[in-house]
Amino acid sequence: MNFTEFQMQILEGIPNNLPKLKPYDKEINHAPIRKDILSLEEKKLALRNALRYFDNKHHAILAAEFAEELKKYGRIYMYRFRPDYKMQARSISEYPFKSQQSGAIMLMIQNNLDYAVAQHPHELITYGGNGAVFQNWAQYLLTMQYLASMTDEQTLVMYSGHPMGIFPSHKEAPRVVVTNGMVIPNYSKQDDWEKFNALGVSQYGQMTAGSYMYIGPQGIVHGTTITVMNAARKVAKANKNPFAGKLFLTSGLGGMSGAQPKAGNIAKVITVTAEVNPKVTQTRFSQGWVDEVFDDLDNLAQRVKKAKANKEVVSIAFQGNIVDVWEKFDEENIFVDLGSDQTSLHNPWAGGYYPVGYSLEESQEMMAHQPELFKEKVQESLRRQAVAINRHTAKGTYFFDYGNAFLLEASRAGADVMADDGIAFKYPSYVQDIMGPLFFDYGFGPFRWVCTSNDPKDLEKTDKIAADVLNEIMQNSPKEIQSQMADNIQWINGAQENKLVVGSQARILYADAEGRIKIAEAFNKAIADGVVSAPIVLGRDHHDVSGTDSPYRETSNIYDGSSFTADMAIQNVIGDSFRGASWVSIHNGGGVGWGEVINGGFGMLLDGTQEADRRLKSMLFWDVNNGISRRSWARNEGAVFAAKRAMESNPDLKVTLPNFADDQLLESLF
Repeated sequence: MNFTEFQMQILEGIPNNLPKLKPYDKEINHAPIRKDILSLEEKKLALRNALRYFDNKHHAILAAEFAEELKKYGRIYMYRFRPDYKMQARSISEYPFKSQQSGAIMLMIQNNLDYAVAQHPHELITYGGNGAVFQNWAQYLLTMQYLASMTDEQTLVMYSGHPMGIFPSHKEAPRVVVTNGMVIPNYSKQDDWEKFNALGVSQYGQMTAGSYMYIGPQGIVHGTTITVMNAARKVAKANKNPFAGKLFLTSGLGGMSGAQPKAGNIAKVITVTAEVNPKVTQTRFSQGWVDEVFDDLDNLAQRVKKAKANKEVVSIAFQGNIVDVWEKFDEENIFVDLGSDQTSLHNPWAGGYYPVGYSLEESQEMMAHQPELFKEKVQESLRRQAVAINRHTAKGTYFFDYGNAFLLEASRAGADVMADDGIAFKYPSYVQDIMGPLFFDYGFGPFRWVCTSNDPKDLEKTDKIAADVLNEIMQNSPKEIQSQMADNIQWINGAQENKLVVGSQARILYADAEGRIKIAEAFNKAIADGVVSAPIVLGRDHHDVSGTDSPYRETSNIYDGSSFTADMAIQNVIGDSFRGASWVSIHNGGGVGWGEVINGGFGMLLDGTQEADRRLKSMLFWDVNNGISRRSWARNEGAVFAAKRAMESNPDLKVTLPNFADDQLLESLF
């Protein structure tokens, strides 16, 4: 398809004439069949909802077709309307648009659905088993058409994948406002998601899937690298190399978890990652994100013993179930230094976790047709996994929950994962032990950018700009954040060498407000000066200082009782929307699951103008310091330190700081 044909298809939106049926491509990694959850009347309603997108003249054909999809897959995806062009991020100049900001958003949407990036691209799912960009292909087509035709005086409103319409707005407003899964709180159980999604009225946007800000597994590689490095440092013996010969055992090679082996290599440890889906394993192996693949436990055990003896840096995938690996390594007395899990346990009954002892095909069959039995087997498997992990930790393994709801679901299954008080878990989350006190409280989080030229040379230039800025900042940084700065400089200096790009020409690093603003300023100037050839999209993971309220992950190191409140995430997205973001998003779910978290994100286009410079300073300062202020009020000492620094840097900022009660005084009263 040539350039003109591509633009014409975008501008056409939902075609007036029905395109030909497309065969079901068995080479693509498809979403699991969802369980049959709708009543007869609800199935009719799902069809009425789907047919709303099409002229009545097509209803007879499409009604039967959509009914068959609903019966076969548990969802109506509208496969017929999947576009003929290759799904990938192009140079922004190739998109038809009237607003450059909306052109950048089209690029980001297509990157989220790139076959090399998305977990289930034909079902419009980017990662996590159910993290969707859209619910169906009609929504995609209509959204792209709206983005191509709208101006800087309009805002597109997105309701869980559905483009509600383009509304009159103004240049200072976001071009797109996205909500995903924002159901009434009492309807946030797992089966509620299944029902609303099957009806076509709500979707699970994960974090960066439904907000058009996913950049492939690189997006989580950096955070995983930092986590693994600091986990290893926590348990390292004095004056010993904390990384050489250390074994990190985990599971999952999907959209987010696929970062683990690459991060392990960068951290210079041995990584073993189990994955049940052969297509996913092969994708990561072919992309160079994992070095070796084994499907035999005996061979795996021998290989790991050799790697530990030689203190190798190697990433190994095991094609099979993680429970078998934990148990095998216990039998073989292979010492696991670091252990975690990154299966999609936010989605345990619909493909996020597969029970031990069953093949992928057997599990998917059971999931679709015997959902109660599947749930029972998953919970049995979680109990077994916990038993094996406990045996390892008794030998000295440092196990941490990686924010995927592993401990939460294991506890619900009756596994032995609770502390003696029966309230807390016996193992910390990685935010409690590492990311919260070391990074989030000081304002460091996953700042990212995308070069809209899609030119690797531009990315290389931005890497150097970012490294230069960080090196300059570090010269005057307080000792409290010196290690964070050093780790990030090491990361960005090795970014090209580690070949992290999958999909768009993007990069991520952890930076505080000062770092984000100064890097963004330097980018904007480079665009204005012609050093960088095209605009740059700024964004971040929702998994950040300020974007997410999640009591079992991002806010698990908040101990004042407010970890179950979501004021911070809501305030964050409201504040970003009037301080200059090009688009904003707010989601129910993401990371640990539907009903367990509220999270928000943004995108911002830098185009080299003074207006962009003004907006970036205003928005990025708020985007970080909103979270620092909340963490400070929770009496997190690192955040109190960061809040005071922020007020010194900007006299217009006045943060309410906490007073600390005397523990002995309180003890004397009770």
